[in-house]
Amino acid sequence: MIGARKLAPTELLESCIGRIEAVDHAVNAIVARDFARARKAAAAADEAVTHGDALPPLHGLPLAVKDLEPTAGLRITWGSPLFRDHVPDVDQGAVARARAAGAIVVGKTNVPEFGLGANTRNAVYGATGNPFNPQLSAAGSSGGSAVALATGMAPLATGSDTGGSLRNPAAFCGIVGFRPSPGLVPNERRAVGASGLAVLGPMARTVPDVAMLLVAMSGDDDRDMLNQGRTTSLTDYDLSGLRVAISEDFGFAPTAGIVRETFRSKISLFRHLFARCDEATPDCAGADEAFAVLRAIDVLGAHRVKVPEHPDLCGPNLRANVEEGLRYSALDVARAFAAQTVLYQRWQAFFADYDVILSPAITISPRPWSELYPAEIDGKPTLNYFHWLALAYAVTLVGRPALSLPVGLDAAGMPFGLQIVGPRHGDAKTLAVAAALERELAGDDRTCRPRPDIAALTRMRPLDKMAGLI
Repeated sequence: MIGARKLAPTELLESCIGRIEAVDHAVNAIVARDFARARKAAAAADEAVTHGDALPPLHGLPLAVKDLEPTAGLRITWGSPLFRDHVPDVDQGAVARARAAGAIVVGKTNVPEFGLGANTRNAVYGATGNPFNPQLSAAGSSGGSAVALATGMAPLATGSDTGGSLRNPAAFCGIVGFRPSPGLVPNERRAVGASGLAVLGPMARTVPDVAMLLVAMSGDDDRDMLNQGRTTSLTDYDLSGLRVAISEDFGFAPTAGIVRETFRSKISLFRHLFARCDEATPDCAGADEAFAVLRAIDVLGAHRVKVPEHPDLCGPNLRANVEEGLRYSALDVARAFAAQTVLYQRWQAFFADYDVILSPAITISPRPWSELYPAEIDGKPTLNYFHWLALAYAVTLVGRPALSLPVGLDAAGMPFGLQIVGPRHGDAKTLAVAAALERELAGDDRTCRPRPDIAALTRMRPLDKMAGLI
C-alpha cells in the first residue's frame, strides 16, 4: 500500500501512535517511546515515495524493539535498575539492519530482568498484561513485543529466544513468533559466542510478515562467530505431501491437561491436510538437566559479576540463575554438552522419517502475572522456575528452527499457540509450512488468529503494573 501510494508512512505511524496512546495504559507493553524521531523518519519516508525513489522492503513500517536490544539515542534498561537511565550510542546490528531496510523504530517493549524468565515483569517498568486479559501473563521474555503486535501498536517487532522467549509470548498473545537457527540473525552481543541457545528473531501478526522481517534482520556479520548468512524469501509449500509427527509433551514436558486437550482438538481439524500425521516424538531423555546447566553457563558469561557487586539491584531470577550456575562443576558442564550432543543425534535420526513436528508451543494456559513462575502444573510441582518451558527448550537444545502459530482459543478463552519445528537449518521450509497452514486455518473461527477486544482495552483502568511484584 505504501509503494502504491495508497497509504503514507506518516499515516501508518500516526495510526500506531494513536493505538499506543489508546490502549497501552491497560497492558504496559511500550515502555520507552521515540515518537518525535519516528515522525521525522516517517516524513522522510513520505518524501521518498513522492519522489519515486527505490523503496527498501520495510519502507515506512513502524517497528517495536525489545528492551534487550540497544537502540541509538533511545533508553534501554534490560528490565534492570542497574540500567534504569542508560541511553546507548549505537543500534544493535539486527536493529540497524531493520532500519536500513526502511523500518521506523517507534519504541521499546517490556521484558523481564535481562530476559531471565517467561513472565514479562521487572522492577523498572513493572508487569505487562495479556491483551486478552491484562491480569494474566503475556509470557516472556518478549512479552511486550507480543502484546504490542496483538493490539496493533506496531506491525513488526523484534524478539529473542532461549527457552521459548519469543515463542511463549506469541502463543499467549495470539501472534506469530519465529526462532531461527542459531546464527541466522547475527547477534554480536552474545556473551558466550559459541553457544547457540540464545537467538534473535522476528515477531509479527502473520507468517509472511515474520518472514519479511527475518530477511531484514539476517545477514553477514563477522562479529558473531555463529553467523551463517542471509535467509531466503518465503515460498509456497504443498501440505499434502508433508510427513508430520505430533507430540503433546515430547515425552517429558509437564503439559497441562487443558493444553493437551486443546492440542488434540485443534489437530483433529486439520490433520487430513498432511500425507502422514503420526503420534511420535524424538527421545528427549536428559533434556531438563542439559538445559539447566548450559543455560547457567550463558547466564554466568553475561551476568556473573552483577549479583555480588549489586545484590540489592538484582531480581530473584537473576540471583537464582547465578547462584545455580556457580554450583556446577566442570564435570557437570561436560556431561551437559555430551547430553546435548546425544539429543541432537537422536533428533537427526528422527527427522529422517518426518518433515516437521507439531506440538503445543507452551505447557499452560495464561495464569496471573503476579505469579513469578508456575510452581505447579495440574497439582504437580515443577522442577525449577523454567521447567514449564520444556516444550520450547527441547527444541532450543538441538538448534532447530521453530515457530509459534496462533490457532484459535483454548477452553479458557485464551490464545493457543501451535509449535512447528523444522529440520536442521530448515528455516525456509519451516516458514513455508507455517504460511501454508496459516492460510488453510484462516477461514475457520476455531483455528484462525484470535484478536483481543481493543475497544474494551481502551475503556479499562490503567494496569496496576507493580502490584504483587517481588
